[in-house]
Amino acid sequence: MTVTLADVAAHAQVSPATVSRVLNGNYPVAAATRERVLRAVDDLDYVLNGPASSLAAATSDLLGILVNDIADPFFGIMAGAVQSEIGGPGGRAGGERMAVVCNTGGSPERELTYLTLLQRQRAAAVVLTGGALEDPEHAAAMSAKLARLADAGTRIVLCGRPPLADTDAVTATLTFDNRNGGRRLTEHLLTLGHRRIGYVAGPVERTTTRHRLEGHRDAMAAAGIDSGGQDELTVHGPYTRRSGYEATLELLRRAPDLTAIVSANDTVALGASAALRERGLRIPQDISVAGFDDLPFSVDAVPALTTVRLPLYEAGARAGRLATGAEAAPPGGVATIGAELMVRGSTAPPRG
Repeated sequence: MTVTLADVAAHAQVSPATVSRVLNGNYPVAAATRERVLRAVDDLDYVLNGPASSLAAATSDLLGILVNDIADPFFGIMAGAVQSEIGGPGGRAGGERMAVVCNTGGSPERELTYLTLLQRQRAAAVVLTGGALEDPEHAAAMSAKLARLADAGTRIVLCGRPPLADTDAVTATLTFDNRNGGRRLTEHLLTLGHRRIGYVAGPVERTTTRHRLEGHRDAMAAAGIDSGGQDELTVHGPYTRRSGYEATLELLRRAPDLTAIVSANDTVALGASAALRERGLRIPQDISVAGFDDLPFSVDAVPALTTVRLPLYEAGARAGRLATGAEAAPPGGVATIGAELMVRGSTAPPRG
């Protein structure tokens, strides 16, 4: 059953004219009223109808890029690369398309809200970047939302996240080989002779966190290291410098004999390094540090950071081409992008 403007008005307990004013933005409306109307729009999954929806072109010149944190180079690099590939034939305004970067802050609710807004704007394509939330209810809501977008003609590309199950709405999925990257990084430390390795992991509920941690633990298990103590040597937190700093202090409290620390990403590794130096420990003479992603600052850290390189720009550019139809989808709709170990000065054999 089609949701009408009157339905939204009744749900928000306002007049249809107020709903129209909020959606068209052509008349001042109190902030509390506006929020109530927008919440009703989301609750009912209302899509604005009007003359524009009857145009021959089902979609606009708009392309949405969803990121967790645009200030994080991981997402900034991919978003910039997507935008570099969306010009040319296809858009109606001189062949160009407009990219809108939607910063979710890691909120699943904001992710769904932005998809609704992009559906309302008849976006030509949507690129979702970064790891997915591991929550069945959110996954089901995402599948339903993406199906509506696809039915309206929107091309959907996942970049840096695993395939979404139980949906054929996604045009293409580019997934990073985080598990293999995590395994190779820990294998490097094991080859150097490390056995007491702490791990600063990302948020528990994210796919990227789980895959990188699984790779680490697979390598530890293959080396015959008791898995029973791995939980004690793992601390979870956000993908931030502060998290790396605080988690490293906690790891040192739990296990002062650590000889190496693996970080969830390079930003976390910077925080870990700061905590170690504050404790008077030298890198890598006293303790080795490793990161993940190979963000631009990694090679300029002192010492340069051993890490795993993900081709973020290349992946983002490919996602842009897939989103605009300039490149055909990979076989089966899914392509796994490899990770490369970058050995630098922040890792060395343990003392003694």
